[in-house]
Amino acid sequence: MSRIGKLPVAIPDKVKVTVSGSEVAVEGPKGKLTKTFESCISVEVEDGNVIVSPNDDSRHSNAMYGTARSIINGMVAGVQEPYTKKLEIEGVGFKAVLKGNVLDLALGYSHPILYDVPSGITINIDGGTKLTVEGCDKQMVGQVAADIKGFKPVEPYKGKGVRIVGQYVRRKEGKKTA
Repeated sequence: MSRIGKLPVAIPDKVKVTVSGSEVAVEGPKGKLTKTFESCISVEVEDGNVIVSPNDDSRHSNAMYGTARSIINGMVAGVQEPYTKKLEIEGVGFKAVLKGNVLDLALGYSHPILYDVPSGITINIDGGTKLTVEGCDKQMVGQVAADIKGFKPVEPYKGKGVRIVGQYVRRKEGKKTA
């Protein structure tokens, strides 16, 4: 049995949670999220709390109901205060420009990298090298940040590339000449 899964998720005043079958919809001041869960768990809303419980005693349902509770808790938190990831671009001539819904990245390649920003995600650029990815869905924010970082990960010799702010990059010493 999951210790996390047993805890109820408190619903704040400005957030509305509706459950229909295995689909959970959370609506708040910053957005709306829906998620479908497996049939091995049941989700109920009782007096201002969301309660998740397994339908049977199988190992799979015991594993999934703690995960489902954690996801619902993240959904409730995300529609109140959006999740953010901060990225930093380092390198001579490396920059980012937002053109409508397309992120244009110049990362030292012979061509620009064009990334379509998914709906529900906003990207703010400060000074061309500092990006802030923001949105209600925690998984989507992390995935967009990982996609952008994946275009040019930080290399260990000069430290050029895209990094998440606060990420440690092990630096290596270059070649030695005689």
